Amino acid sequence: MSSAIIEVVKEETPQEKKNFFSRALEKTFASIKTVVPQKQEKISFDDIQELLIEADMEYEIIEKAMNGLPSEITRKQLRHRLVMLFEHAPKVDLSNLPKPFVRLIIGVNGAGKTTTIAKLANISKKNQKTVILGAGDTFRAAAIEQLSTWASKLEVPIIKTKQGHDASAVAYDTISAAIARDIDNVIIDTAGRLQTQTNLNNELKKIVKVCEKAMIGAPHQKLMILDGTQGNTAIAQARAFNEMVGINGIIVTKLDGTAKGGALFSISNQLELPIFYVGIGEKQDDLIEFSPDDFVDSLLDEIYTAEK
Repeated sequence: MSSAIIEVVKEETPQEKKNFFSRALEKTFASIKTVVPQKQEKISFDDIQELLIEADMEYEIIEKAMNGLPSEITRKQLRHRLVMLFEHAPKVDLSNLPKPFVRLIIGVNGAGKTTTIAKLANISKKNQKTVILGAGDTFRAAAIEQLSTWASKLEVPIIKTKQGHDASAVAYDTISAAIARDIDNVIIDTAGRLQTQTNLNNELKKIVKVCEKAMIGAPHQKLMILDGTQGNTAIAQARAFNEMVGINGIIVTKLDGTAKGGALFSISNQLELPIFYVGIGEKQDDLIEFSPDDFVDSLLDEIYTAEK
């Protein structure tokens, strides 16, 4: 039996994923039900438009999705258009990953970076992979401390230094330690001061260069953590970071705390980046792989009657 087969054993079933999205989107569902309180077989064009606005989908994206649809819209017609909004994101091949596989975690303070790193480490462990963390947000003592607490809770090694020390040195040491100890996955935190600051820009670029020195091709993924409660305003943030260092994908956190679930369409479509995971809480298991199909189906289950 190949290791690739063993690794996918832990994957959630489509039903589990849909249940997860239903929990994640509770507030979004509550807001769209003000527009369509009862499930229907066909829903009017105007109502669909209004409920997508309620869910915080950008108007420009709504127009793109609904262009040419009839005055009464079936589930099948709407599903096709909504799933298509995610098709601009490049497909990412996660088979035959390099070892160690190095991920750099980027995002503003408060978006949920540290907790997300812990959740990613937890997923690695569940998939029988070894993992090491790098406390690269040396700007804040609290970030180093929080990540250290998670590392001991998850029983994974961590490389850290004192507050104010060189973040790129932490990145270098973490990758070097992973190579020396034959560790599968490296997850490195970074500082999250506002994206307008030149020093943050320079620091991130330096970390990326130093990762490449420690291991050719590293970091293999630069993941941006976006706070779901910010809805579409998170897009400008991601654009700024993308211009700085080039982002490979998005993780959206705190989806359960917002009625802005429709922003996921805009985030992926506007940035032309894949959403890899969504998070809905503080617990180590509150992170799930994002699936456009399951996400769209969860949304449509709330407003359409079951297809015959």
